[in-house]
Amino acid sequence: MRDSSDILLWSETEQKIKRIARPERTHHKKTEMAEHNELGKIGEEKAIEYLISKGFTILDKNWRFQKAEIDIIAQKENLLIAAEVKTRSSLGFGNPQDFVNPKKIRLLVQAFDQYIVSKDLDVNARFDIIAVLVRGTEFKIEHLEDAFLYF
Repeated sequence: MRDSSDILLWSETEQKIKRIARPERTHHKKTEMAEHNELGKIGEEKAIEYLISKGFTILDKNWRFQKAEIDIIAQKENLLIAAEVKTRSSLGFGNPQDFVNPKKIRLLVQAFDQYIVSKDLDVNARFDIIAVLVRGTEFKIEHLEDAFLYF
């Protein structure tokens, strides 16, 4: 059962999506970038909710090391994951997960290694991609475990 704060949060998220998805708006470059960033934040929020529902504890979000940023770092028992979240409002340009290129993978590996070393963790590590497709006020989440090899 949802309490009133859940409803308020959902209502705020729904309003953000409606504002982003409004087709009749005239777009300017700055507005498009702001909407893109807002959509990404919504996707990360939904990915966090999804991981929590699967029993993960969120340790960090938007963790930065040099030029890299890990969207979500989460742990479940002895498993630590670095999750890259890709959010799209349509599949017109391909699947969200197709936008994680070799350079991004290299940066993620370096950052995740630094995170593990700096926290002196002894865990199994995995790289996941969480693809979030937003259609209106509906969300479709695809969780790709072991999304890429890093050796």
